[in-house]
Amino acid sequence: MARTVRSSLRRTFLKLALALSVAPLVGYAPAFADSAKPDTIRIGSTAPGHLKFILFRSKKILEEEFAKDGIKVELTTFDGGSAASVALGSGALDFTYIGNNPSLRLAATGADVKLIGLSSWVRSNETQIVVRPDSPIQKLEDLKGKKVAYLSGTVRHSTFAKALKSVNLGIADVESLNLGIENSGPALARGDVDAIVESNGPVQKLVDAGQARLIYDAGVSGNPEWAVPHLLSVNGEFARKYPEIVARVLAVDLALSRWVDANPEETINIFVKETGNSEAAVRSTYANGQFWQNPEITDEAVRALQGEEAFMAEAGLLKGKVDYDSWVDRSYYNAAVKKVAASN
Repeated sequence: MARTVRSSLRRTFLKLALALSVAPLVGYAPAFADSAKPDTIRIGSTAPGHLKFILFRSKKILEEEFAKDGIKVELTTFDGGSAASVALGSGALDFTYIGNNPSLRLAATGADVKLIGLSSWVRSNETQIVVRPDSPIQKLEDLKGKKVAYLSGTVRHSTFAKALKSVNLGIADVESLNLGIENSGPALARGDVDAIVESNGPVQKLVDAGQARLIYDAGVSGNPEWAVPHLLSVNGEFARKYPEIVARVLAVDLALSRWVDANPEETINIFVKETGNSEAAVRSTYANGQFWQNPEITDEAVRALQGEEAFMAEAGLLKGKVDYDSWVDRSYYNAAVKKVAASN
């Protein structure tokens, strides 16, 4: 199976690589001088990584694409999107595949970053809340005054705040602990925390192991409008200096998003193997073989981000205001579409 998947991916991206080599971005130089290309492209994502990021890492698609230019590709995961967004804003990273909350907070500061695509827009919410199997907690209202662990500043933080608001509670009504799943899982088992707010993959592992009981599933009980796109961003200085590189990264991203839809079983197998998530949880997230990986920034996506920004500001999760005219840049996606079309 692994050889079949690798062979299929290589055939797909061999065609794309040929197109990228002969179809430069209109208006930009068609070839690189030594000074017109980076030594390394540095891309970050929240651990274990967004789907396309995981496929990049597993199949070395980007490494193979840029090897002919002598450009290395570094793929790094972070424990939470906040750290990754700080690295992007500082120039320590060139691209990020992270959630909307850390991306919006960074953009609201006026940082020199550009939103160039969607990492994904899964139309169901993956946030779930679990307690110990023997816990007396049965519903959201029972969390008042309890110790609840989650990563601060994440989409899960925002969803938890929305869920609490739906039952006339707020974040201030619980005792919040800023913990990732590596620490929150053991803390729940010891009884150090009363509940965990996490995505369905890690939650399902705890439930399957008999270590947790589900009390809230935002994908079932939450508002569909809570599902907001996850984002692909680039450092502004990097984009101005290497516009052709940015277009090529997006072209590979776009081609991969189409490959994923055409190869759902291979995609699920890779994701399960690379993340350790249960197959049931992954199939639940990507129901009916729909992966929602298209990087296009639609007007609907922008409106969803604006709605999330408004909620974050009201909930005290964001300071400043996003300038969407400056932040959103669709030019690289448009160039990527032309490159992919040239490979067909």
